[in-house]
Amino acid sequence: MDPLKALADAERTPYWLDRPGAPEPSPRLTNDTTADLAVIGGGFSGLWTALMAKERDPSRDVVLLEGKSIGWAASGRNGGFCAASLTHGLLNGLARWPDELPTLERLGQENLDEIEATVERYGIRCSFERTGEMNVATEEWQLEGLREAERAARDLGSEPVYLDRDQVRAEVNSPTYLGALWERDAVAMVDPARLAWGLRDACLRMGVRVFEHTPARSVSDAGERLDVVTPHGTVRARRVALGTGVFPPLLRRLRHFLVPVYDYVLMTEPLPDHKLAEIGWRNRQGIGDSANQFHYYRLTDDNRILWGGYDAVYHNGGLIKDGYDQRDATFEKLARNFFTTFPQLDGVRFTHRWGGVIDTCSRFAAFYGTAYRSRLAYAVGYTGLGVGATRFGANVMLDLLGGESTERTRLRMVRTKPVPFPPEPARSGVIQLTRWSIARADAHEGRRNLWLRTLDAMGLGFDS
Repeated sequence: MDPLKALADAERTPYWLDRPGAPEPSPRLTNDTTADLAVIGGGFSGLWTALMAKERDPSRDVVLLEGKSIGWAASGRNGGFCAASLTHGLLNGLARWPDELPTLERLGQENLDEIEATVERYGIRCSFERTGEMNVATEEWQLEGLREAERAARDLGSEPVYLDRDQVRAEVNSPTYLGALWERDAVAMVDPARLAWGLRDACLRMGVRVFEHTPARSVSDAGERLDVVTPHGTVRARRVALGTGVFPPLLRRLRHFLVPVYDYVLMTEPLPDHKLAEIGWRNRQGIGDSANQFHYYRLTDDNRILWGGYDAVYHNGGLIKDGYDQRDATFEKLARNFFTTFPQLDGVRFTHRWGGVIDTCSRFAAFYGTAYRSRLAYAVGYTGLGVGATRFGANVMLDLLGGESTERTRLRMVRTKPVPFPPEPARSGVIQLTRWSIARADAHEGRRNLWLRTLDAMGLGFDS
């Protein structure tokens, strides 16, 4: 189908946020107040932190501040892949923290189990499905990478299922598939906006004071407390948890480690039964392909296909603008690639197209730290895999704020920082050269040029 025709009626808004059921926003903060803990940011990072702070100590006075509405940014725009991995995939973890990887994998699985238990305990209706994820090879050179991941997973006690060409096409029928590795229990599919709204409701029920449309302008030391200044009131808090992702940080030091990368997504209309039968997908697992520039895709509860990824766009200077959420060249590319993957879906139309900004760091996995004599903690840099890992990060922040030595805070992954990005304008040059090199590697059987090999050796990269 002509991609332009398939996109013609697509709304320019995130599908997850464009449905009935969104809660009425909580009121703005309009006066000064005090709190034991102020949480800045109403995405997954802040919501998990506020909820678990109350679960740890119900008497704790917790305030959550959100600059717009709960879940409006990355938490309501992602693909809904809730992964156990805390390291942005097994191979990235193996390359960076090989000695800790067994512990990190166990903690990640426990974290996913606890997310599922929380969803059940609070009755959060977010279409949670523990389907796993299938990584597919669409070029011969990608097959060895799948085998490497299979060996690494088995060494850690996991039991992924390797599928050859015929087996993977029996699972999901695409003429592009040459093989796949299916991790059956490591990923759940969720409706991310409804998860965010459900966590908000749980926070309110636990007594968290939530203020929306209340951007935090600054944090400063006020002696025994920290002052969090907003347009119409100040929160004087004993402790502060910062969960603002890539948006201009309230700590200047974070600017050295984070870059904003835009990711784009399409959503189809619901597939009729006969169309869905042509591709199978009976086990409803999430799917990602194995190129450097990769697609991720999954089924929704009403059998739409969410189709995202491939382009990862950095705007020179690290700018973040509302207009960057729409990029027609990428939407058309995504639509073409969709029909290449599923030619039997010719005639299916897209109902929504949108983009969003991701907090990327050079190690691709979150990093953590404190400021103001350990009275403020932060967790940032999830690089697109934060739906599940933000809960772990929230626990790390609470441990750090409590001054606790825990299994989490003793991890080298938690105690160390990624390699910083160079300052502008060198930063833009490095990132754009890296993006070009990644695309070139995909076009040349995965062969990484001298630039990519140099970045690999330095521990500095750019994840597509």
